[in-house]
Amino acid sequence: MTRVALVTGGSRGIGAAIAIALKNAGYKVAANYAGNDEAAAKFTAETGIPTYKWSVADYDACKEGIAKVEAELGPVDVLVNNAGITRDAMFHKMTPQQWKEVIDTNLTGVFNMTHPLWSGMRDRKFGRVVNISSINGQKGQAGQANYSAAKAGDIGMTKALAQEGARAGITVNAVCPGYIGTEMVRAIDEKVLAERIIPQIPVGRLGEPEEIARAVVFLASDEAGFITGSTISANGGQYFS
Repeated sequence: MTRVALVTGGSRGIGAAIAIALKNAGYKVAANYAGNDEAAAKFTAETGIPTYKWSVADYDACKEGIAKVEAELGPVDVLVNNAGITRDAMFHKMTPQQWKEVIDTNLTGVFNMTHPLWSGMRDRKFGRVVNISSINGQKGQAGQANYSAAKAGDIGMTKALAQEGARAGITVNAVCPGYIGTEMVRAIDEKVLAERIIPQIPVGRLGEPEEIARAVVFLASDEAGFITGSTISANGGQYFS
């Protein structure tokens, strides 16, 4: 039986690497995206992975999008909550809108995607939910009160849902990447990367999206059935928890 995996924010960056790795591992994969039609079309053309557009911040849109994915590919067995945004500002300058947008996508979005799938996973006695949190959800980060709060919330939600899902064969785990060499991170000024960011990473380099993807593929597998409620830190030794 070929399992179906759905990756949010799956057409670029870490999400794209996860979607490709899951496909290579034998899953039928769907990738959700929010707005970049050109990038999504290119991703599908290059990988053959279908993309579906909706905002994870909208519960009804998530229900409709999931229904379309399941109608075309089958019941979703593996959900990777990867979609995320930043609206950085020091707290005294942060607006309510900046706070709300990040919480709505990065935290409420995990509820919006997981909730419509939960009953089906319970009925089938199998499910894998992997939440992509962040090193900044573990240690906090100045200028990211909204992002850090949301990503910390993802970890708390992971632990709660793991307890609820365990007897139904559903595992829920979190992966917390550090600085990963995505297009966004590599766009940072080279001097800033070399002098301020990489020296904080004991292994002396950025992580690669594929390294996060390999962790997700393992957590999604049948073999990882005894691992639930866990947080995997993938940050090159920058932070231990």
